[in-house]
Amino acid sequence: MTPGLRPDRSLETERRAWLVAAENGHLPGGKVGGVGDVIRDLPIALADKGWKIRIITPAYGRFHRLPGATKTRRLAVRFGGRAHFAEVWKLAAPHPQVEIVVIAHGLLDPKGDGRIYHQDSDQQPFATDASKFAFFNAAVAALVQVDAEPPQVMHLHDWHVGLLPALRTVVPADSPLAQVRMVYTIHNLAYQGIRPLAGHESSLAAWFYELDLPIGEMLDPRYPNCVNFMACAIRLADRLNTVSPTYAREITRPSDPALGFVGGEGLEAELQKAAANDRLKGILNGCVYNDPAAAANSWADLKASLRQHRKLVADRDPAQAWLKNSAPPMHLLTSVGRLVAQKAALLLQPVPGHTTALESILELIGKDSLMILLGSGDRELEQRLSQISAGHANLLFLNGYAETLSEALYANGDLFLMPSSFEPCGISQMLAMRAGQPCVVHAVGGLKDTVLDGETGFVFSGDTPQEQASAFISSVQRALAMRQHDPEAWRILRTNAANQRFSWPRAAQSYITELYTDDS
Repeated sequence: MTPGLRPDRSLETERRAWLVAAENGHLPGGKVGGVGDVIRDLPIALADKGWKIRIITPAYGRFHRLPGATKTRRLAVRFGGRAHFAEVWKLAAPHPQVEIVVIAHGLLDPKGDGRIYHQDSDQQPFATDASKFAFFNAAVAALVQVDAEPPQVMHLHDWHVGLLPALRTVVPADSPLAQVRMVYTIHNLAYQGIRPLAGHESSLAAWFYELDLPIGEMLDPRYPNCVNFMACAIRLADRLNTVSPTYAREITRPSDPALGFVGGEGLEAELQKAAANDRLKGILNGCVYNDPAAAANSWADLKASLRQHRKLVADRDPAQAWLKNSAPPMHLLTSVGRLVAQKAALLLQPVPGHTTALESILELIGKDSLMILLGSGDRELEQRLSQISAGHANLLFLNGYAETLSEALYANGDLFLMPSSFEPCGISQMLAMRAGQPCVVHAVGGLKDTVLDGETGFVFSGDTPQEQASAFISSVQRALAMRQHDPEAWRILRTNAANQRFSWPRAAQSYITELYTDDS
């Protein structure tokens, strides 16, 4: 019998799924990006549909120390040619049918700093994280084999857990791991987990040289002497999905930087095969609507929130003067997100007459309006934005992140900017729309699937990065002209944006019917 495709007799009784990921937004400091949001919200929606859900992440040296954590097992894990003993801890969960579990071991906190991800040098990319997550894969595989209630479905998220389908192939056919159905969600193809097959302490041979793994199914298609975590899962998981229908189509095409198109990033051939075999689905992420975030609801309250986070503002930033201004800006533009090339490239794209598209927009809105940008990430991008903000009194750059501050920006902004070069799904645009703030977005991935041009927001496109940046500026201009000169059209557009519903129950049902239980 093909691994993972056993008859669903067990689903006639209790339906059990484990969601395995690097992040968990339920835990304080457990979220870095969109994966954490999904792992926070999807399990509750699945549990409400009758599934018993277990969320599993590494402890990173800290989560097992949270109040109320209980150690449930000492787990033997074979890794690097020797036996290790990890600890399995259970934490408080938000739903009676949801368990939160973390695995603790020194290899899951390799630098003793409790960080989820580490940035290695360009000479050995992913080295620290790859070894850390390789051990996590081995520990989760070991846990399935000994757990009293093994899952029928393991739902794996992004490259960090991409080796589990390969580990399933080397266990006895009648063991729990061999029989579990593995579903794999691609959140972002820009990060794949590529490491050497051998010759380095962070390599496949160093981790699993004792195992007869299916090496051919684990190779990177561009670097045949390297393992690719994500490619492994794409080839060996029973079902695949990504987090929006448009992104599912985009990733079956090769990337073309000259045209500003980001597609399969070298894995398009594998994804084309998966799509042809009906193994690849596009399921749009959701947003929580029944528990609206508390946020500021006036310019005075927003200023108070900004003052509480003054440490995020550079001392020389001239836009600090707005914190003393009693009158609100004519237009308040906002942007919240990680500062990586994916999110910031079009903002910093040169355009005719200006060094960057961002500076063109700042000239467009004038000194009576303000743009607030909240984010952190790549140091070079942080420095570029700091330099721009130092020369413009209408750009307040908040270099960092704070959940309460982001909520205040969603609630109080007039226009949200999200010009991502690519966007698998995106959550920021959903949160802004939920608060009634229209968005300007690039017609890619989940942005295209969630914003309707002229109805719920503004959508731009272009055949090159230069065209895209120019269209972005024009869309901002079009949006502000509507707000200033056609208030009734603006009111309708805001209402339409706030009435959109991208629900997690809908997404959960799609996961169940298209990925968890459909063996056709």
